[in-house]
Amino acid sequence: MDMDLITNILFAAVRTGTPLLLVAIGELICERAGVLNLGQEGMMLMGAVLGFIAALTTGSIVTGFVVAALAGVLMSLLFGFLALTLSTNQYATGLALAIFGGGLSAFIGQPFVGKPVDGLHAIVIPYLSDIPLIGKALFAQDGMVYLSFILVPALAWMLKNSRPGLIIRAAGESPDSLHALGHRVMMVRYLAVMFGGAMAGLAGGYLSLAYTPMWNEGMTAGRGWIALALVVFAGWQLGRLMLGAYLFGLASILHLVFQGLGFDISPSLLAMMPYVATILVLVVLSRSRDNPALQAPAAIGKPWRPVH
Repeated sequence: MDMDLITNILFAAVRTGTPLLLVAIGELICERAGVLNLGQEGMMLMGAVLGFIAALTTGSIVTGFVVAALAGVLMSLLFGFLALTLSTNQYATGLALAIFGGGLSAFIGQPFVGKPVDGLHAIVIPYLSDIPLIGKALFAQDGMVYLSFILVPALAWMLKNSRPGLIIRAAGESPDSLHALGHRVMMVRYLAVMFGGAMAGLAGGYLSLAYTPMWNEGMTAGRGWIALALVVFAGWQLGRLMLGAYLFGLASILHLVFQGLGFDISPSLLAMMPYVATILVLVVLSRSRDNPALQAPAAIGKPWRPVH
């Protein structure tokens, strides 16, 4: 393969992995706070359809992304009310949210299927984008890709070194201890769930406003579920999560590369590659289960009520 082909593959891998990275970031923060939200797929779809409709009707991509994030937050508040306030089973509630979001988004978006919108444009950084191999992949992307570049190290530092990060981790490890220190555990978990919803909405908005700037039913193609697996196999570490998202992006475009190179491979087999490759690689990355940093938060998925 020549240099230009490799450069374009890396560029496409980062772009394809970005929506998965965004939704997985939000889920990781939720789980670090002790909340397991399986409704990411539904929240992504609602963000995708409502963000697309907003951008199409107002002519503003920024408005579309704002609406997409708000749609995700509203869906997350529904989940929070049921799972946190009413203490319903988080697994069942998340699954119901995913199904509900998928059905509602299909109903709302039916009149808008196939309609195009002027998508998000790339922001090319002079000189840096000319670096061989990685320049185009890292410095000729759109604003949402750059946002993900900032969020990963910023949130990693926050979780490890800041007081808010310590509070979030305590909510997921020992909510009783956090409550005993005078902190509002339910508020912390609600905020984490809302952040996860906003990121899921932005991820959905990225699909309908940047990656493929149009709305189609079920366009998330299981990315919400893959994000849940990535968080687990990445050991709840943001750096590993970023790597896993881009590996998924790379695997997702390999069928185009193989076809371009003339390989005769079954389309069905190629369609499996992103999911199989991501899971296999991240299983290898997560083998060090003796490391406490790679283990699940102790209170994840468990309802919590203050003991008076």
